[in-house]
Amino acid sequence: MGQVDDKIAIVTGAASGIGRAAALAFAREGAKVVVSDVTDEGQETAQLINTQGSEAVFTQCDVAIPEQVERLIQTTVDRFGQVDCAFNNAGIGGPSATTADYSFADWSRVLSVNLTGVWLCMKYELQAMLLHGGGVIVNNASILGLVGFRNAPAYVAAKHGVLGVTKTAALEVAQAGIRVAAVCPGFIHTPMVDTAFHDDPQAEQGIAALHAMGRMGRPEEIADAVVWLCSDGASFVTGQALVIDGGYTAQ
Repeated sequence: MGQVDDKIAIVTGAASGIGRAAALAFAREGAKVVVSDVTDEGQETAQLINTQGSEAVFTQCDVAIPEQVERLIQTTVDRFGQVDCAFNNAGIGGPSATTADYSFADWSRVLSVNLTGVWLCMKYELQAMLLHGGGVIVNNASILGLVGFRNAPAYVAAKHGVLGVTKTAALEVAQAGIRVAAVCPGFIHTPMVDTAFHDDPQAEQGIAALHAMGRMGRPEEIADAVVWLCSDGASFVTGQALVIDGGYTAQ
C-alpha cells in the first residue's frame, strides 16, 4: 500500500526539479496526478508516470494568471471528481541584485509567480476541498522564507509571504478537514539552481558549504517529505513549515 493510495494530487511547476520528483513520488505512492507547468515540458513528467503504470494528465498553467489557475482546478475536478492533495511548487528565481538596484518589473514578476501564484492556487484548491470535505495543501517555500539572503529581495520577500498565507489558511480550515503546510528546502540540485552555478563551480561549493552536511539536497529528498505531509502519517500537522535544509538554518 502507498501513502496516498487513490488520492488525486495536483503538482505545479512539475516539468523538472522538485516538481517532477514530487509528481513521480505521488504516483509511486498510489495517487493519480495532475501535472502542471507553464511550459509544455510538463507533458514529459506525465508520460513518465503513465509509462510506469500510474495515471497522470498534464494541464498547462501560468500560476500568475487567475483564469488559468481556476481552469487547472476545474479540469482536475471534471476529470477525477475532487482534489485531495496539492503541492504548490511553481516558482522562479529572479535576477540577482541589491534591494536598492532591483527593478520594479523584476520585483513584480517574482512576487506574481512566487507569492500571488501560490495564493491563487490555494484559493481555488481550498474551494474544491471545502466542497469535497477535506484535503491537504503543501506550499513550497524555502529556507529563504526564514532568513535573509543578499541580492534576492523579491525572492526572499515572496517566500516569507508564502509562510504567512500558509499559516493563515491553515487556521481558517483546520476544522474543515483540510490541512495546509509548507516545506522549506535548502539549496537543491535543480535545473534552476544548477544553471546559476554552471560557470562557477567555486560558487556552488561555497553554497554547499553553507549547509551543515556540506552538500546541497536532491529533489527526491523534498518530494518524499511532501508526500508524507499529504499522507495520514501527518494527520496532526497543519500550519507548519517543515525545514529540509541539511542544517543550513541550524548554524
